[in-house]
This record gives sequence, C-alpha cells and structure tokens, in this order.
Amino acid sequence: MSSWAILGGLAGGVGLFLLGMGLMTDGLRLAAGPALEHILARSTKTRLRGLASGALVTVAVQSSSAVTVAAIGFVNAGLLSLGQALWVLFGANIGTTMTGWLVALVGMKFKIDAFALPLIGVGMLLRLTGEGSRRGAVGMALAGFGVLFLGIDLLKETFSGVAADFTLPQGDGFAGVFVMVLIGILMTVLMQASAAALVIAFSAAQSGMVSLEAAAAVVIGANVGTTVTAVLAAIGATANAKRAAAAHILFNVLTGVVALLLLPWLLAFLGFLRALLELDAGPAATLALFHTVFNIFGVILIWPLAGRLTEFLLERFKSAEEDEARPRYIDKTVLAVPSLALDALARELHRLGGITLATVRTAFEAAPPLLERNQYVTDQLASAITAFIAQLNRGGMATESALRLPELLRVTRYYETAAELATEAAAALRETETAASPAFADWRTEGEALLARLNPDAPTSDVDLGSFEAAYQRLKAELLEAGAQGRLGVSAMDGQLRGASALRRAVEQCAKAVQTLSVSNG
Repeated sequence: MSSWAILGGLAGGVGLFLLGMGLMTDGLRLAAGPALEHILARSTKTRLRGLASGALVTVAVQSSSAVTVAAIGFVNAGLLSLGQALWVLFGANIGTTMTGWLVALVGMKFKIDAFALPLIGVGMLLRLTGEGSRRGAVGMALAGFGVLFLGIDLLKETFSGVAADFTLPQGDGFAGVFVMVLIGILMTVLMQASAAALVIAFSAAQSGMVSLEAAAAVVIGANVGTTVTAVLAAIGATANAKRAAAAHILFNVLTGVVALLLLPWLLAFLGFLRALLELDAGPAATLALFHTVFNIFGVILIWPLAGRLTEFLLERFKSAEEDEARPRYIDKTVLAVPSLALDALARELHRLGGITLATVRTAFEAAPPLLERNQYVTDQLASAITAFIAQLNRGGMATESALRLPELLRVTRYYETAAELATEAAAALRETETAASPAFADWRTEGEALLARLNPDAPTSDVDLGSFEAAYQRLKAELLEAGAQGRLGVSAMDGQLRGASALRRAVEQCAKAVQTLSVSNG
C-alpha cells in the first residue's frame, strides 16, 4: 500500500469517525431534551448518585465535554455545589470509556458496512421527515452512529493493509512508553477528541502495528489530553469554571500517572480478567477494559481525597465578588464564646449594611454590573450570617443576648431584601428615561440624603421618611400625568412606576434595619 493511500485512509477514517461522533452527540442531546438536565440537577445528592448520573448522561450523549459544561453551568446557577459537580465530572470520565467498548466489541468484530450503511439510510430518512422534532434528532444520532463505524472500518482496513510490512517505532523501556503517552496527548489535542485517538490506538494494536503496552500508553495519553480542552475553556471563565477544570485536570493526571507506573502489572491482571470474563482475545478488548479499569481506579483513589480537594479548590481562583462575599469576622472559632460571637456578628452585620447601602445608591444610577456584583455579595454574606446565627450556642449566652438574635436575623433579612429590590428597580429604570425627569432628580437627592443618615455603624430609631415619601409621591403623580396625556407610553410609564416603587421599598428596608439595630443595641 502506497504512502498516499495510507495517509488518505488514516485521514478519511479519522474524519468519518469525528463526523459521526459529532452527528451522534448532537442528535442524542437534542433527542434527550431537558431530561438530561433534570437528571444532573436531581441525581447528585450523594457521591455515588453524582458519579452514576455523570457516567450515564455521558453514555447517553456520548460527550463528556457536554456533561462537563452542563455541570459547570449548574454550579454557576447554584443548582449544584462544587462538591456535587466534581462527582459528575469524575463519572463523565467513566462514561466516556463506553466508546472504547463500542470499538472493541462491535467495530473490530463485525462486518461493519452490513449494518452501518442501513443505519445511515434509516437515520437520514428520519432526519428529513422529522425536521425540528425528536424523531429528526434520533435520525441524526442513528446516521452519526453509522458514519462513526464506517470511520472505524476504514481505519481498521488501513492499518491491516500496512501492518504486514510496517511497524511503528516504539522505543524501549519507560522512555518508549512515555513517548507513546505524549503521542496520545498530541493526537487528542490536534483532533480535539480523545475517542478518535482511542480508535487509532485500538486499530493499530489490533493489526499488530504497535504492542499492547504501547497502545495502552496512547490510551493514557488520550485520557490526559482531554484536560487541554478544559484548560482552554477555563481561560477567562468564571471562578467555578476554573475550579471544575482544575478538578478535571488533577483527576486525569493523577489517574494517568498511577496507570503509567502500574502499566505492566495492570495489563497482566487485565489479561487474566479478560479471560475470566470470556471477552474477545484481541488487543482491542483488553484496551477497552484497561481504559475503564484505570478510570474506576482513579475514582477509588480520589474518593478519600475529595473533601480536601473541594476545600483546596474553593480557596483558589477567587473572584473579587467571592472575596468580598466571604465573612471577615464570623467563623467557627468564635462560636464557642458567645460574647465574642455577638461582637463578631455585629461587625459583620454593619459590613453587610454598608454594602447594601452602596447597592441602593447605585440603583438610582441604574448601573447593572455593579448592582449584580453587589447583590451576589449581599446574598452570600446574608446566607453566612443566617447560618452563623443558627449555629450560635445559646446555652452559654445571657438571656438578654439570646433575645437579640431574632432581631439581628431580622436586620439581615432587611438588608438582603433591600439589595434584591435595588437590583429589580435598576433593571426597570435603565430601560427608560426616568433619570431625565426633574421629579426623579429631586427624589434621588432626597433618597441619597436619607441613605447617608442610615449608617449601620451609628444606628438610630429617629428616621424621618417624610421628605423622601413626599418626593416619591410627586414623581408618581408626574409619571401618571405624563401617561394620561400621552407624553409617555403606557409600557414606559409602567416600567418607571415599578422601578421607582421597588427603589422606594429598598430604602424603606434600609431604614427598618437601622431602626431595628438601634433598638437591639439599646
């Protein structure tokens, strides 16, 4: 076979495989719809359930990358904690080994075109007659399945035709194995698909072009190579995305290093296990078993370390919002001493109040990025304060101090609500031209003057809302009059009224917080 024929067969086989994998992944994802999201969101309460859901969803959509992106999205949305998401990611590594089994048990044993071509035909018929429907998505997946196996068949034929007269340079000892690992990494990076690298390794081993040990090293390299995609995806991404990518990298590198160190013994054991399970005697079945076993072994290794890994990752890649959202005064060390705990709690509440006041002031300017950032900070800080109050040891506390706790909890809620209302108000006001209204300018002046007096560090029960309320009523009357006379559209008037009302309530919540703090301190 000529060099051009070999290169053409290799390129065509890989191309068909990647095309089929892409079609199958897209089709399965569309056919499954939101069901996969529900599985990930609901089936992660324990480590085992998270592991199982990650593996099963990856098998269903044939894309560990899609599952990784979904898991990261759920973390950012607050539906999954980072700890839960890690087990989904580890499960995805196990689920992606199913591709190896498809290649070993189907692609290397049967006359592929006997069922691949009919699959493509039936799949495209469903696709053409069910455009935009689930049936069309299933058809795309079936067609992709057929194309994928045609790619495997072409690779198998290419390697079989050249194997009799040609072998790849494999080197000797650990250095040679390490070179094959690097080849696996490079192939995965270049083709952006570890499955394609696996198919090449399986086909080469099955045809005798490379030894079983060398092919296993390529499999390890392919597993490690998938982390490059995670690194690229994490550049410029959120802190949680970077943490998930770091977990993916640590898991795959750890698993790869251990598998590499144990490679000769692991292959010997798997040869015995393959015979015990009565699997096909070809190298492809052993390699598929190797790929699955060393990923499961990686999960066993990471199991006792997962808690510390989560804590380690949470301390890394912090965004400015997360740094500010972390409590500065309350922690577990002060819980045991009630007097210290109350003092720390007061300091944290004053800090929460200052951030909330800044948020409400910003709402008058309708500046969304700062508002969204501040609301995140207040939400996280309020949750931490609430949890701290719940954990506080009331047993060693004076009765008078214990009675203050419900009041402090109420203050926390006032500030949290004020930040939410301010963000809601800004969203309504920035879509209109409220700021150009003279009545709004007067009301804003009154509001800023009032907020300056609502200092949580010097709380007072003497809070006069009269001027602020009168200015609000003037603004409301002006907006209603403009709407009635047609100078302002109905939707614009409604948006401005809703925004002003939400902002008014936000200021009132801040006033209630200061008044409650004053009574509590008194």
